Amino acid sequence: MAAELRGLYAITPDITDAGSLLAGVEAALAGGCRLLQFRDKTSPMPERLMRGRALRRLTQQYGARLIVNDDLALAMLLDADGVHLGGDDGNLRAARAIIGPQRILGASCYADLASARVADAAGADYVAFGAVFPSPTKPDAVHAPLALFGKAGQELRAATCAIGGITLAEASTLIAAGADLLAVITDLFSAPDIAARAAQYQQSFERA
Repeated sequence: MAAELRGLYAITPDITDAGSLLAGVEAALAGGCRLLQFRDKTSPMPERLMRGRALRRLTQQYGARLIVNDDLALAMLLDADGVHLGGDDGNLRAARAIIGPQRILGASCYADLASARVADAAGADYVAFGAVFPSPTKPDAVHAPLALFGKAGQELRAATCAIGGITLAEASTLIAAGADLLAVITDLFSAPDIAARAAQYQQSFERA
């Protein structure tokens, strides 16, 4: 599974209007993004379920995979392709047992290689390090140095994901450092042409 995880990893922005959210996501998928994380920390469960189902239909339409952020129950309700868990959001081994071997399990490891080793041993398919740059989404996040990606790549089976303040200008640097996935919110969904920006990220991996 880890070998298949490479490219742009779009994370849904905090948009309250469902129509705008779906339009932005569809543009990213049309631009070539094939991995989407549904992240919604504030909406009531019925709204998250409704949006999640719409996103599930879109990802299936484009042959992309849907990951649910920090909500194992919602991931299973949506029959999503996987779940991403933060440091305080659940036991990784238990999550792997629930989702089975075919779904994707991601783990936030911040700037901690030791946590990434634990996640890898627990069955995570990718480990996320960040913030690699100052992030408008999480302004107080710890800084993750680029050297982490090379070290993790040498030691771990899991793919590596960079997150936090990423823009297209840094994409080639992060890929060269060893990042398999670039998790992007603002630079993707605030772009004047979301589809074109997604395509540019994918092209960065093709050139690497």
